[in-house]
Formats: sequence, C-alpha cells, structure tokens
Amino acid sequence: MKPHADDALEAMLADLESDRVERKESLKGKAPDTVREAVCAFANDLAGHGTPGVVFIGARDDGTPVGLDITDELLRQLADIKTDGNIAPPPTLLVEKRHLQGKALAVITVWPCDTPPVRCRGRVHVRWGPRRGLASAQDERILNERRRHRDRPFDVQAVPSATIHPRISECPA
Repeated sequence: MKPHADDALEAMLADLESDRVERKESLKGKAPDTVREAVCAFANDLAGHGTPGVVFIGARDDGTPVGLDITDELLRQLADIKTDGNIAPPPTLLVEKRHLQGKALAVITVWPCDTPPVRCRGRVHVRWGPRRGLASAQDERILNERRRHRDRPFDVQAVPSATIHPRISECPA
C-alpha cells in the first residue's frame, strides 16, 4: 500500500470533490466531525474502487490551498482520528504534511477496510460522489457481504493471479 504521488494528489486537489476526495480549509468548528465521517466513508469504499480516499486539510472547496500553518499539533490531531475511539474498526490511514501547488497541506490517506462496515460513533457513513451521508440498509448489506466474502479461511479463497492454463512441462505427452 503506497500513498499517492504528488502529481496524483495535485490532480485530485484540482478536480471536483468525489467519493475519493474531501477538502477542508481548517480543522475548526464542525470540521473534526466531518473529517471523521469522511474517513469512515473512505474506509467503507461503497463504490468498490479499492483505492485510497484522501482528505485535504488546508484547501478550499475549489481546490486552492489556503496557506494553513501545518503544525505537529494539527498532524497529531488528525492521526488521533484513528485511535480516539470514535471510528471502529480503526481504519488504515496515513497523515502527512505535503507541499502541493506551492503550499503546505495536511493530507489524510485512507485505505479501504477489509472488514466493513466501518462505523463512526456507531453509524455507517458512505459517500455518493461528493456527498457524504449515512448508509441505507442496502448499503450496509453490501458492506457486510464484502466482509463475509473476505472472512473465509485463506485456503478456500480464490487466487486472483491463478490461471487455468497448465504449464507445458506438466502436460501429458
């Protein structure tokens, strides 16, 4: 699992918000709660992209950086999202300071969870395009089925790289 390269992050920053991108100008007011909900939604990956979602802190809705001072304290607050007890199971995420478009931003990269649904304060959050909201009963069924599919023992799971073509040396003559 690798974080996005700078050019990919800049493309996400310049594009519209989507089911993989969220932007916040700062971490004030209701922003900490909405960031937690976005992290939860990215971990749930309802659309099934299988790629990480990204939260930019220090960017306007149009994608331009605001020049927010990215401090160690801010990065610690963002990293605490994983372990503060509000999101269960804890998602896999990376918090880092990145320089994009010539300015510093805090970037949270959230990988899809293997055991969805992920809950924030007991509720399942998902994204439909740029909108974040609560999962419907059908959305939760889809996420639960993904977990059940991945919970099988390793020796009965399919191997995606396997082929049905035998090696030439193993073919009967």
